[in-house]
Parts: sequence; structure tokens; C-alpha cells
Amino acid sequence: MDTRTERDTMGEVEVPADALYGASTARAVDNFPISGAAIGREMIRALGLVKHAAARVNSDIGQLDSYLADAIIAAADEVAEGKLDEHFPVDVFQTGSGTSSNMNANEVIANRANLMLGSTIGSKSPIHPNDHVNMGQSSNDVFPSAIHLAALSGIHDSLLPALAALREALNSKSEEFDDVVKVGRTHLQDATPIRLGQEFSAFVSQLDLGIQHLTATAEGLRELALGGTAVGTGINTHAEFGRRIADTLSGLTGLQFVEAENHFEAQSARDAAVRVSGALKSLAASSIKIANDIRWLAAGPNAGLGEINLPAVQPGSSIMPGKVNPVIAESLIQAAAQVIGNDATITVGGFYGNFQLNAMQPLIARNLIEQIVLLTNASETFATKLVSGLEVNRDHVATVLGESAASATALAPHIGYERTAKLVARARSEGKTVREIAQEEKVLPAEELDGVLDPHRQTKPG
Repeated sequence: MDTRTERDTMGEVEVPADALYGASTARAVDNFPISGAAIGREMIRALGLVKHAAARVNSDIGQLDSYLADAIIAAADEVAEGKLDEHFPVDVFQTGSGTSSNMNANEVIANRANLMLGSTIGSKSPIHPNDHVNMGQSSNDVFPSAIHLAALSGIHDSLLPALAALREALNSKSEEFDDVVKVGRTHLQDATPIRLGQEFSAFVSQLDLGIQHLTATAEGLRELALGGTAVGTGINTHAEFGRRIADTLSGLTGLQFVEAENHFEAQSARDAAVRVSGALKSLAASSIKIANDIRWLAAGPNAGLGEINLPAVQPGSSIMPGKVNPVIAESLIQAAAQVIGNDATITVGGFYGNFQLNAMQPLIARNLIEQIVLLTNASETFATKLVSGLEVNRDHVATVLGESAASATALAPHIGYERTAKLVARARSEGKTVREIAQEEKVLPAEELDGVLDPHRQTKPG
């Protein structure tokens, strides 16, 4: 591989000849051969947007010549748009502050901008990665701001729409199935009757509450650490930089960002990310509950509950012809389990705000973004490939309900708990229905008995 020799404050280092990054990035690549995974598209985009905004603000306040700012902005836009991703090789398990990735962005943007201005790669002239691209910034305020930008963008642009679509798909089925009365279940045993629409309404409400929780916690991501520089004091930056760059990023993204109320908290702690992760974990738990219930309702179909049919999306077995498995539900469950695991990692990462800097930021970024991506994609797939195609086995549901003792509870206020229990026990031992035994024992007048044991009426008490 052809290389070029670059020099930094530590001496000379060999860099791939055609790489837009420089010495700092090359050292990081050599130092962190950990996972083989880079920081990812979402964080690269966020870094590009931050550098675009910083150049614009520095130009507006008279700190950066406009022709240099324009070139930086043009190069930063290419970074944000994904045109230069191949030049971001630094492993996610790197410097705890994200300095290596911040310098990666600075070097790529400086080199690309210099090429645009007719200079050469590695020249650091007329644009220097530290003096110009990183002007008014520190890795310590850039990287946490990029985390907030990437996460809030993912939540608002992708996850919330995906959750809303899943919510509507479930709500549509709740309405469609509202006339279907079935056996309710507690402790996995028959309980009183419930309408299938009511059962699905619980799923809808779970998502509604989860979305509300996520939306509320995501508000903390609107605060940006930019303007605090190294430790939160704002050394080496303009007094208006933090406010102006938050406003600029708001315009670039369509999201509302503000300067951090307290820069020392914004750089030393990642509490906002921990809170959002907790909300995502809650949504993951809801997702598992929903997917698992639907999977069980479709179990069988002949030797299980078999109350609903899942759409067949692929053969289920390499040995059993015709078998169809709940693979979409299983996919969501696995994705949600990973989200829960990521939350534990983010929580540990949140502990490491030592004095004026959290030193687990790339790890937090990786896990938080993955949570958002996993829930987005799994929710979209679950809605389109499973929920939208659900069907009810109405005859089977009615048969099971008729054979169950589920409706007997409604007799207790009329004939007492103990007598009702004896009716249920006799019905089971004789293989008859509760209605048949109640009629034989004439516990109530026929018309009144019919009303009391009406399963549909039991789903509307009062």
C-alpha cells in the first residue's frame, strides 16, 4: 500500500497515500484494533453537521475568513451526506472522549477542503484541522453534542414514525377484532371472558405510554455541550458560540437545540443519554410482551391456542414441510433483548463521568444509536409483515369459549363463590359446560341465567 509521511506533535507517522485523514487518525487506527466497527453513519453525519455549523458561526462572528469557512462547510456537508465514510476507520472502542473520531472528522474535512481550494492532501494549508475546522471547539464538547444530535435525529426522524405506524396497525386490529369474545387468561389459565379487541387495546396503550415516556426523556437531548470546550469554562471560544451553534444546528436539522444550561454537567455527565436509554428499554420490554402474546395466541395452530393466524412469510423448518414459524415476532423479541442489554452498558457508561469529562462516550453513542436503529427496524417489520396480516380463527375461539368455565365467575354474585366453585368442579369432572350444570341445578331462572352467562355482556361490566 502506498503511503505518505505526515507529522504531528508526536513525530512522523505513515498514512495511506489516498486517505483524507491524517496522522492523528492513523495513530488511532493503529492503537485501537478492537472490534473492526467504526462509529457509524449516524455519528459521522452528526460530526459533519457540527463542523458545518461551527464554521458558519466562526465566520459570522468574525473569527474565520469566509472563503475558508465556505470550503469547510462544503467538505463538512460531504461528510454529513455520507460521501466520505470510507475515510472514517477509527474503531468505536477508542479514546473515551471521542477525541480520535473528532480529529478524524477534523482531518478529513481539512484535507477535502484544501483539495477544493487547490491545495494538496496533508498540506494543512490553507485550512488546518485544529486551528480552523476545530476552531472554538474541543472533542469534549463536540462528541457529546454529536451524540445528542444523532440520537434525537434518529428518534424523531425514524423511531417515532415507526412506533406510530405499529401503534396504528395494532389499533386497527383492535377495532377489527372488537366483536370477538374469547377466554381471558391469567397465570396462563382460563380467566373471565375478554374481547380480542380489548386484548389488543392493551398493546396500543403500552405503545402510547412508551412513546410519551420516550418523547419526554428525549427533551434532554436538545441541550448541546458546544461552547464549553475543554472542561465547560468555554476557554478559547467566543462567548456567543454555544448559543449560535445550537441555533445553526436547529436550522440544519429541523430539530430544536439549545445551548446547555450548565456546561460542566453537559460534559461531565451523560445522564440525558441514560434517561433516553431507559425509555428505549421500556419500549423494548413492551415490544417483547406484545410480540410474545401474539406468538402464543397463534401457537399451534392445531395443538396450541390457535386463536389467531400469523401471515406466512417463509418456510419454518428445514426438515418439516409446511411448518410456519412466528419468525417476525421472534425477530422483534431478539432485537428488544439486545436493546435491554445495551441499556445496561449505557448505564455503566454513565457512571464514568469522572470530574469534568465522561470517558465512555463512544461506547454510549454506539449502544444508544443501535437501540434506536433496532427498535425502528424491528417495529417497522413487525407492523408490516405480521400485524397487518393477522386473522382470527373465529369458530375455534367461540368453541373454546363455550367449553371453558371462564364465564362462571359472573354467577358468584348471584349464588355465591362456593356454590359457583362446585358448579365449575362438577362441570370439569363430568365433561360438561357450566351452563349445562347450572341449568340442571336450576340455580337461576332460565332467562336470567342466559343473561348472566352471556360472555359478551361480561366484557362490559356495569
